[in-house]
Formats: sequence, C-alpha cells, structure tokens
Amino acid sequence: MKISREDVLRVADLAYLDLSESELETYRKQIDEILEYIDKLNELDTTNVEPMAQVLADDQAADATLREDIVVPCGVATEILTQAPDPEPPYFRVPKVIER
Repeated sequence: MKISREDVLRVADLAYLDLSESELETYRKQIDEILEYIDKLNELDTTNVEPMAQVLADDQAADATLREDIVVPCGVATEILTQAPDPEPPYFRVPKVIER
C-alpha cells in the first residue's frame, strides 16, 4: 500500500472535500492502483526514447488532419451575470476561501 488514509484525508482537505469513510477507502484504493501502475511504467527502459513535445510524432503529424483554431465570440457573459447573486460586471463576487 503506497498511500495511507491520512494522505487521502490531506488531499481531500486541500480540495475542500468532505469524504465519507467509504469514499476515503475507495479513493485510497484507486490512488494506490494509479501509483502501482506508475511503478510499472518506471520499470521500462526509456534510455533511447527521445522526449516528445507533441502527442503525435513528427511522421504522424504530417498525416494528421487537425482543425484550425477559429475564434468564436461567445457573448453570454451579460446574460449569465444577470443571474448571478452578487455580480459586478464582468466578474462574479464569491466568498473568500484563502484564509482556511
């Protein structure tokens, strides 16, 4: 077991999550499985593998059809702000959580 119940509690606290006992155990098992998988990946010899900056290799990128980035105005901010409990355009005011 790589991760303890206390580790999960710490992460939940940082994320402001209130987890039940069953959720704590479920997440502890899931995180443990992820860490075990990472250990398996770390066993691979990557000595001659060059780091990639893109998901696709250079020879794949030439064949890939990628969409163009097109800017599409959204224009819903005003309507959404009218539904906010405490708006100050163009923002939402929310309670501070930094003091915690």
